[in-house]
Amino acid sequence: MEQKLLTPDYIFEASWEVCNKVGGIYTVLSTRANTLQTNFRDKLIFIGPDFWQGKENPLFEENENLCAAWREHAKEKDGLNVRVGRWNIPGKPIVILVDFQPFFEIKNEIYTEMWNNYQVDSLHAYGDYDEASMFAYATGRVIESFYRYNLTETDKVVFQAHEWMTGMAALYLQKAVPQIASIFTTHATSIGRSIAGNNKPLYDYLFAYNGDQMARELNMESKHSIEKQTAHYVDCFTTVSEITNNECKELLDKAADVILMNGFEDDFVPAGATFTAKRKRARQTMLRVANNLLGDNLTDDVLIIGTSGRYEFKNKGINVFLESLNRLNRDKNLKKKVLAFVNVPGWVGEPREDLKKRLADKKKSYDTPLECPFITHWLRNMSHDHVLDMLKYLGMENRKEDKVKVIFVPCYLDGKDGIMDKHYYDLILGQDLSAYPSYYEPWGYTPLESVAFKVPTITTDLAGFGLWVNGLKNQKGIDDGVEVIHRTDYNYSEVADVIKDTVSAFSAKSAQEVNQIRKRAAQVAEQALWKHFIVYYYQAYDVALRNADKRLKGM
Repeated sequence: MEQKLLTPDYIFEASWEVCNKVGGIYTVLSTRANTLQTNFRDKLIFIGPDFWQGKENPLFEENENLCAAWREHAKEKDGLNVRVGRWNIPGKPIVILVDFQPFFEIKNEIYTEMWNNYQVDSLHAYGDYDEASMFAYATGRVIESFYRYNLTETDKVVFQAHEWMTGMAALYLQKAVPQIASIFTTHATSIGRSIAGNNKPLYDYLFAYNGDQMARELNMESKHSIEKQTAHYVDCFTTVSEITNNECKELLDKAADVILMNGFEDDFVPAGATFTAKRKRARQTMLRVANNLLGDNLTDDVLIIGTSGRYEFKNKGINVFLESLNRLNRDKNLKKKVLAFVNVPGWVGEPREDLKKRLADKKKSYDTPLECPFITHWLRNMSHDHVLDMLKYLGMENRKEDKVKVIFVPCYLDGKDGIMDKHYYDLILGQDLSAYPSYYEPWGYTPLESVAFKVPTITTDLAGFGLWVNGLKNQKGIDDGVEVIHRTDYNYSEVADVIKDTVSAFSAKSAQEVNQIRKRAAQVAEQALWKHFIVYYYQAYDVALRNADKRLKGM
């Protein structure tokens, strides 16, 4: 008979990205909260750093009545400054924001304790290591205070720490409150990301790399140390995909106990007539900006393709995307003109005045391009930018006769950038295709979001999402919504060709075929909803609670 899964009574979760929008982890936590809350209600508590003291944080709604007695106690007896409220996301879970500044004074004592108890080497710390560690330590103290004030030993409690930044919280709690079961989730190993970002081959040599040695070589010793020791000491170690688990095995010498795949919610995807109207408006916006910049008159039958994400030129495959567009420009089989957007935030200066002026004059159309007709905002480093350098190297100048035009939008699409003035999600649904040919991508929300908006996507099997799609039934490439390209350390040119051929073949499809493909793309996204993936979290809670129990019995 199968054992019934143990479930916690309380869940604490800590991340640098709670009420602090930085990247993919924010998406993981903020979309999953609602699904967990259905079962745990206000016994699910998130903990984040309080950067916003005295300033308005749009993501946090403070509520002085929540946990008021404990808050007083934490301040008076434990010397902890916290603000309690709700996270402004679906489900509105409880959040505790922690002021970690006071702990800098005892930083050396904290590091000594971590070394003595867990061999965490903080000697080589620099950059954001100190800040993250003080936040993690403060988090541990806050959970300890909450536990002692509000809970008893009969309460089953799980604490989940995300990324190396919160590792010290998990380690602190193992000594301070051993009854709490700990889970550590690495979304990407710091060493793996660093190897990939330093142009060293990651995958073919993974078996030969020694994580500790690479940490010394890449000056990452402290981050690697906290990540590795936390992985080894917690009750349940997790990561987000099979591909990152391979890194964990080799670089951290520890395989994950459970793989927690990243789901999402589709509550931000409009339906029916709203979707159709939004798609139309998105296309109009992109075409207007392009035509004013290029001095062209591209019409709605142009194929709009885009890439987006963090500005990691090699890791996100931006380089190979540009290479493929250059080859596409000379492709004899291309049946439509192509307008490609690179929506990647760079070191942005201000929106271009000359472009703003043209956009303001709604009546007039222009037949001369602006100078640099491939960028919407000026950069602070126009002469040292990867995208601009590569366009120049490839000789891509958006000439009148070019079938493929490329536009770099180097800013956050937050609805007020001065040129597009639309949110990312309100633009992405206007595309015909998207491409995310990543070299290093533990999961890959961007292609998943794309298919949720019925935009077929191109990704690689070096992305966790791409690998997952490969395991689905009825998934045979772009005709089923997702083209997953096989990518290695050395097949860059082949990847560029596959993207070129995929776009070229897509340009020849009939409206009816495209509609079918768009439907299938949405069906892929449906299979990645949190209601399907949340089961892995329940497995992790079970593993953590059982191992914590063994740990306590052995003490």
